[in-house]
Amino acid sequence: MNEKTLWEMYTPEDLAQLERVTDWYKDCLDQGKTERECVALSVTMAEEKGYVALEKAIEEGRTLRPGDKVYAAYNDKTIVLYHIGEEDLTKGMNILGAHIDSPRIDIKQVPLYESGGFAYLDTHYYGGIKKYQWVTIPLALHGVIVRKDGSKVNICIGEDEKDPVFTITDILVHLSRKQMEKKAGEVIEGENLDLLIGSKPLPDAEKDAVKAGVMKLIADTYQIEEEDFLSAELEIVPAGKARDLGIDRSMILGYGHDDRICAFTSLLAMLEMEETPKRTSCCILVDKEEIGSYGASGMQSRFFENMTAEVLALCGHGTDLAVRRCLASSKMLSSDVDAAFDPLYADVFETKNTAYFGKGPVFCKYTGSGGKGSSSDANAEYMAAIRKVMADNHVMFQTSELGRVDAGGGGTIAWILANYGMEVIDCGLALLCMHAPMEAASKADIYEAVRCYKAFLKDMQ
Repeated sequence: MNEKTLWEMYTPEDLAQLERVTDWYKDCLDQGKTERECVALSVTMAEEKGYVALEKAIEEGRTLRPGDKVYAAYNDKTIVLYHIGEEDLTKGMNILGAHIDSPRIDIKQVPLYESGGFAYLDTHYYGGIKKYQWVTIPLALHGVIVRKDGSKVNICIGEDEKDPVFTITDILVHLSRKQMEKKAGEVIEGENLDLLIGSKPLPDAEKDAVKAGVMKLIADTYQIEEEDFLSAELEIVPAGKARDLGIDRSMILGYGHDDRICAFTSLLAMLEMEETPKRTSCCILVDKEEIGSYGASGMQSRFFENMTAEVLALCGHGTDLAVRRCLASSKMLSSDVDAAFDPLYADVFETKNTAYFGKGPVFCKYTGSGGKGSSSDANAEYMAAIRKVMADNHVMFQTSELGRVDAGGGGTIAWILANYGMEVIDCGLALLCMHAPMEAASKADIYEAVRCYKAFLKDMQ
């Protein structure tokens, strides 16, 4: 409720730390354009800070004690970290949760084809996107191809300055009269989001010479055959690095702020916790939120519950009741992004209850849509406890709803964790252009979010 922004309140020392944190974050955003890349980067950074693989701790029969740090990953797409606290783990944890998948375009299992002298990869978009935003921009291809023998080939084409890039075409404006009469959601059809990848025919090829030429290049470079696309996970994302936005460099423009801006700031808060916490600290970064949190690597799976049970067993609590007590007694920040006020589209916001750039992380008491449909509504007592922790640590925050009533809405992973009976509230950062190929965020909010997450891990009781 402070009318000032963080920029008006920060000291020179704060601003120096802000640049350190946001430079680190931009590097993370560039290295983590897919959930697999995010997990690999998180594992590397966690191990550098002394975290040990939970699987290794189990194999060695370790007993976990206060101060110990372990992590577990599933299918290279979801990761959870635990920093064991002084209190008995059955009394609960302080949990930071975020998702690491972002809206994008995926390659189908039988993707490669030729038409009209061009080679394409057939696609299916992932998550809520405005399809027309993804055409005529430089795109990169990230992912993994797994051969029948189980060996993996990591793919990343379009990020190095010497790499080629890809694109999805659109009809020229001179011939677009009928197209321009369509509704925005129909201007670009989902089946027309195919990736243009080549046009040079293979000499002496009898059929589909361009496709044959592309496949030969792929086979020679990666030692794979066309059939290997059947066991591949390839994602199309915007090519290029995150950049400072604005002549004052106060913002960051990049792909995947939703929700990696919350994931990486939560991870940093965990990794920079040097002292043994009073309550066990936990950070869970999950896949599949953009499509409903389904699947084995989504928040609706039992992965988090199972790993918590393993940690409890290593702490001397090997019963189902101990798991239930731990989860029910836990407190969580479900860290997901919110919509920042955009004065060019002011009619979809309610200005008293919306988020603004430069005013800190955003607590969203309830999400959902319409009459709070499908929302996880945090109780007033928990909100009061959050306020006290933020005040005690001099963290500036704001509260928000996702737009005007009946203007739209959205959801997060909060309700899934709330099913355990734990206290959960959404707490993320405000973005401009959410779900677009390139989103914008405030540097000040990023730095303040790290301070917020650290305060929560340290002081929430």
